[in-house]
Amino acid sequence: MMLIPTHHFRDIERKPEYLQPEKCVPPPHPGPVGTMWFIRDGCGIACAIVTWFLVLYAEFVVLFVMLIPSRDYVYSVINGIVFNLLAFLALASHCRAMLTDPGAVPKGNATKEFIESLQLKPGQVVYKCPKCCSIKPDRAHHCSVCKRCIRKMDHHCPWVNNCVGENNQKYFVLFTMYIALISLHALVMVGFHFLHCFEEDWTKCSSFSPPTTVILLILLCFEGLLFLIFTSVMFGTQVHSICTDETAAGWAGLRPTHPAPRTTPPPDCPKCPKPQGGQSIAVMWAFVPFSALGSRRGALGRRSLPPLFLPSQGPPSGGQPRSSTGPPGRLWAC
Repeated sequence: MMLIPTHHFRDIERKPEYLQPEKCVPPPHPGPVGTMWFIRDGCGIACAIVTWFLVLYAEFVVLFVMLIPSRDYVYSVINGIVFNLLAFLALASHCRAMLTDPGAVPKGNATKEFIESLQLKPGQVVYKCPKCCSIKPDRAHHCSVCKRCIRKMDHHCPWVNNCVGENNQKYFVLFTMYIALISLHALVMVGFHFLHCFEEDWTKCSSFSPPTTVILLILLCFEGLLFLIFTSVMFGTQVHSICTDETAAGWAGLRPTHPAPRTTPPPDCPKCPKPQGGQSIAVMWAFVPFSALGSRRGALGRRSLPPLFLPSQGPPSGGQPRSSTGPPGRLWAC
């Protein structure tokens, strides 16, 4: 640990060479507004392409094998609209989760001049990531794929080629929900289609040959069952994380064991914004992947603490705090 006047500064990996001034350069100037966030990772790009291919394959089988050849016009129209709407929302949520900055901490801002400009109170503890040389907010973790520290990082998901963090958790939750819904819908339609074909001639229930129809339906059934289980589990864990205000990275113990400050502003904070809209906003949020509501303030609209840094209230790594000129500080986003 390196003691800097008026506050403690802790290097997570305890490598003193990272504390040298030449190891930290000032952060680059921010790019133009609207710059797209995209991770250039071969595995993630391949998984994202496979995701789109599987959804489009399901679209093909549902439309050209089951719905269009069906003689029940109402059944085909209703199920076609519902399935295509859910598929569109799933792909839109996937794009937003993949192309949204998950909450990357400014890179290279852990310079001596910047630390002094924070004017930290006596006893405050801030964390520095030696890999990207940035001041590490509380509950932020370094992603080896994105090569950045991500605020409230849950995990890095190759299927969306991005980290799931503070700014894009909403879109990831919607993506898993819509994929689970279209998987369930496809399985139900496959079941009804098999029953219909068993009762009638196989040559009349599809425009393809019976062997081709069976193979396409079995593959769709396997895909739907697999992703229904996978996305349902992911959706459940994400909702649990939101309700308990925890992350998967926090469960894994990637940060020191000191207790993190709560992300709820004090009740006597007159300048803190109050929730507005009630349940109507929550209902709209659940179905709209195009709105940023609930993304930058947490997946359920919870107010986040300052994005730059959060002072810790406990001793690093469970140890005893060193002597300081005052008590540990505490900042609220007011």
